[in-house]
Amino acid sequence: MKFLSLLSRAAIGVPFVVLGYAAIKEPGGRVKAAENFGIPEDLADLAVRANGAAMALGGLSVITGVLPQVGAAAVTASMIPTTMAGHAFWKDTDPKQRQANLVQFLKNLGMVGGLLAVIATTKPSQD
Repeated sequence: MKFLSLLSRAAIGVPFVVLGYAAIKEPGGRVKAAENFGIPEDLADLAVRANGAAMALGGLSVITGVLPQVGAAAVTASMIPTTMAGHAFWKDTDPKQRQANLVQFLKNLGMVGGLLAVIATTKPSQD
């Protein structure tokens, strides 16, 4: 059962480590999305990088089992603005873009469900 626990934590954590690191290294178009979300222009780059850091560090925490509930909670919190800013399907007028953003929104919702499962089922002294 420990192997299955590690495997499930890795499956939920790895995407956040990879994508969080990418946001830190090259914020790119995420900065404009942050500005459109209401983050001031002079803080948008920092906000994107900080959000990426929360995802990467939280993902590592989940994978390694070092304070996995804290890491999962941090990633969950970071997913709210990420999803709202990046996949606001309800604002799209183009049906194809709306569908693409809806798919990404629902994928993120599923990832948050996995993170909530980590929070709900991880015993504090498990790992």
